[in-house]
Amino acid sequence: MYKKIISLCIVFQFLSCAELQQVVDQLPQGETGIGNAQIAQGLRQALDEGVDKQVSKLTLENGFFKNELVKILLPEELRKVDKTLRDIGLGNLADEGLKILNRAAEDAVGEATPIFVDAIKGITFSDARDILMGNENAATLYLRNGTQTSLYAKFNPIIKESFEKVGADKIWSNLINKYNNLPFTNNVNPDLTDYVTTQALDGVFTMIAVEEKEIRDKVSARTTDILRKVFALQD
Repeated sequence: MYKKIISLCIVFQFLSCAELQQVVDQLPQGETGIGNAQIAQGLRQALDEGVDKQVSKLTLENGFFKNELVKILLPEELRKVDKTLRDIGLGNLADEGLKILNRAAEDAVGEATPIFVDAIKGITFSDARDILMGNENAATLYLRNGTQTSLYAKFNPIIKESFEKVGADKIWSNLINKYNNLPFTNNVNPDLTDYVTTQALDGVFTMIAVEEKEIRDKVSARTTDILRKVFALQD
């Protein structure tokens, strides 16, 4: 061992700065030598954990409706509908209308979970190290930016099916017809499938970000070797 060290010292004496840097670059780098592929693998695992631990909560009854982070509220166009119905004593019907929108989202996310998993598998982290060293939701934001359009196209039909499954289409048709038949009101015809699709996707990304932050902040949340190895770099 000592002979190797002495030999290296002798060699270093005859090397230029540029040549010396080349030698140093080739030496083992330990933990800091983790490459882009491993970091990308760690980021995908963190996003997978978000689906497994957090998005799965959205699929339960009241997963959206009782979660203030993601609860779907009425679009602006329908708030006047809600207020008017309550003013004429139809508050219970208005309450049911809001709840059923969230029920549709809960059902749809349960059906669409494999779509989110596939999106994570397919995402390419060309700048994984920058994302790792970024904000607390950098990986989630990168996933969102890279998959939002394609996820919407796949998710929208599932939302439509869930509307029919939980009866949201009939309830809201009844609500809107009652409102439109009232005197002195302007008719409304909102695209609730589009609205709930967008809101539900927002909820999914919100919950994935919750788990990403947990993994970034707490060593105990890093449940695999690759998560511990990769996220140690940003500590």
